[in-house]
Order: sequence, then C-alpha cells, then structure tokens
Amino acid sequence: MRAAGQAPPRVLTVAGSDSGGGAGIQADLKTMLALGVHGMSVITAVTAQNSLGVQGAWELPVEAVRAQYRSVVDDIGVQAVKTGMLASAELVEAVAELISGTDAPVVVDPVGVSKHGDPLLAASALDSVRTRLLPVATVATPNLDEVAQLTGSRVASEADLRPAAEAVLAYGPQWVLIKGGHLTGEAVDLLTDGDQEFWLRAPRHDNRHTHGTGCTLASAVASGLAKGLSVPEAVTAAKEYVTGAIARGFALGAGIGPVDHGWRLR
Repeated sequence: MRAAGQAPPRVLTVAGSDSGGGAGIQADLKTMLALGVHGMSVITAVTAQNSLGVQGAWELPVEAVRAQYRSVVDDIGVQAVKTGMLASAELVEAVAELISGTDAPVVVDPVGVSKHGDPLLAASALDSVRTRLLPVATVATPNLDEVAQLTGSRVASEADLRPAAEAVLAYGPQWVLIKGGHLTGEAVDLLTDGDQEFWLRAPRHDNRHTHGTGCTLASAVASGLAKGLSVPEAVTAAKEYVTGAIARGFALGAGIGPVDHGWRLR
C-alpha cells in the first residue's frame, strides 16, 4: 500500500494507437491502471482499427517520437519501459537508442502483425529489431508468428519452444518469453534466460475475443517489473492476469472483440 498523494510506479509504453481500444497504447494504459501503476505513452503510429482489422496506419516522424520520450523520461522518470508497434527501421533504431540510455527494465513486444494478420512492421525493419532493439531488452515477448519472422524457427509443438527461445536469445535479450498461445491444447509459454527455465501453463478458454493479448501481457510484465518484481515473478503474475482477461473477453463490433482489461475490477 502507498500513502495518499504518493505516486505509484511509472511505466512508459512506446507503441501505436489502436482506435478500437483493444490493443496498442489503449490496451497498455488500461492494463497499467488495472495493475496499479501510472501509465505514460509515446505514440509511434496511428492506426484506423476496429474489430474487423486495420484499415490504415500512419507512423509518426522520428522527431515526434523522440520529443515525447524525452519529455516524459527527463521530467517524470520511469521504472519500466514497454515497446510495441514501431512500424519502421528508422523508428526501431531511434527507440532502441533512447531505451539504451534509460536506466529501467525494458519489455520488448516485437509486434509484426495484428490479430487479423495485418502487417504492423515493415519487412525492412526486421534486421533493426534483431540487431538494435532485442539487445537492449530485459524481456522479449514474441508470439510464434513473430519468432518465425525474426529467426525463421517454426514452432509446431511444445517441444519446439526451447529451440525457438534459444534462437531469440542469440540476438541479445536478457530473457525471452515465447508465447505458445497459437498451439493446440493448454496455453503454455516458456520463459528462459538460457540457464533458468520457467514453463507457464494455463487452461485454454474457448473465447474468440482475444484482441490485444500480446500488448496486454507485455504491459503487465512491465508493470510487475516497475513494482520491483523479478522477471519470473513479473511474468508469472502477468500470465495470471492475461488469462483472466482472455476468459472474460467480450464481443465488440462485428469481428474479434478485446480481452477484458478490467476483469478484476468488475
């Protein structure tokens, strides 16, 4: 518990805006509020997006991203940073440079495509993610499609998670969380730093309304790290939170609805 008037831990998300409110900056800030930290944002891109997909995306100039970041970090300060949609090689490299000069844990969600399969990262930016962004990550949180994009490793079963994690760790993050949500059976993820391994399991909920799961999980991990939890503790707590959010995901619009970020409050 904190005293009245005392600021909660501060977490900065560097990501794109989702106009439908299910993913991106909007999901990040909802997650942070639900988990008791103060969320702040650097918007890297604006999307026209709803439950059916992404109808358009416009990245912001590098100088606008850099100015937002410096404005927040230099005055308010941060206890953790989370990155999401970065769109282009130029933005990836600028954000990596900014993060490398910030004394706080960093959660990198290497967003490549939307829930509907719409591309959110230029193919030309993949090498910058590998060589510039992943090396400054405390935790990288790729899903199976993003693992394939970054490393060429295809995960078809639980047995493939360990070699996939090794392939991502080769690019330099301290920890990697390979999310196995796209496999069949129970939802199993692998967290490892190359020496320690943590297998995180949860029942799979029969709910198609899962928009924003990746953003939500990464933001929950960053929130835990800002509170002073270790990486395994933060990831375990985040897994529990996002599992509950998925179970209570709700219909919105004519397509895939969002997870329920406020499920613990209802």
